[in-house]
Amino acid sequence: MHLFTLNETLAEHLKHVRSRQQRVAFVPTMGALHEGHLSLLRLARSRTGFSMCSIFVNPTQFDRQGDLDGYPRMLERDARLLEQAECDVLFVPSVDQVYPTGLDTRVSLSLGEMDRVMEGRFRPGHFSGMLQVVKRLLDLTQPDEIVMGQKDFQQFTLVAEMIRQLHLPHQLVVAPTVREPDGLAMSSRNLRLTPEFRSKAPAIYECLQIVRRSYGAQTPESLVAEGMQILERAGLRPEYLNIVDGHSLADLREGEQREYVVACVAAWAGEVRLIDNLILRGHIP
Repeated sequence: MHLFTLNETLAEHLKHVRSRQQRVAFVPTMGALHEGHLSLLRLARSRTGFSMCSIFVNPTQFDRQGDLDGYPRMLERDARLLEQAECDVLFVPSVDQVYPTGLDTRVSLSLGEMDRVMEGRFRPGHFSGMLQVVKRLLDLTQPDEIVMGQKDFQQFTLVAEMIRQLHLPHQLVVAPTVREPDGLAMSSRNLRLTPEFRSKAPAIYECLQIVRRSYGAQTPESLVAEGMQILERAGLRPEYLNIVDGHSLADLREGEQREYVVACVAAWAGEVRLIDNLILRGHIP
């Protein structure tokens, strides 16, 4: 595995790689890697034969300074895991490399309400920062494919919309959520769960499964109310449970029919905020 920290040396290496007509698949991460990340790397490598990973804790997508400061950073461990996953290139840029002085890296899109609902409602500014860094990393790495995980449903949906609106030459590939044996979606945030709340956190997935089983037999509003009660009884603090059109991210109302429907949830397990989702109808395009 080759490790790069500078844009110029990465670009020179990738130029050599592409001279061999090699396709490249890219997995952007913020580190603290787990099996979910590694599954993305393996999928990337199986699709193109060449996998590239970035580790960059992006300051523009944190709405709370405490979350940014407390985000786990474990580069040596992450690098060992990537070696084992046969990652070809690891890119670990500094903030100055991603956001150099004098370069306007902001992204302007027409998203309507897509970035204001769910995560956008509770984490203002998060998605503008996320789209900014993903666009910047795509510019620096120029991959054929970008591989993301289903767990961050709203995130990859917005990235897909950015690719569409800006006519970017990258294919988005979405991999299924990887879960612990008890159903908890794998996340770097799980490292911060206390034993008490680690035992309660699987209620999030259990709630989503109940919603999926009852979808069609109950109104979306009643399912949301029931799901919120399930999470509260489990000792969690739910922030939202939305049943949405998978394309527009708009809430479904009673009597509305859509071909692609997703239940998305965020809940606090003690001091740790967890998100998850489950497709109720249709599939990821």
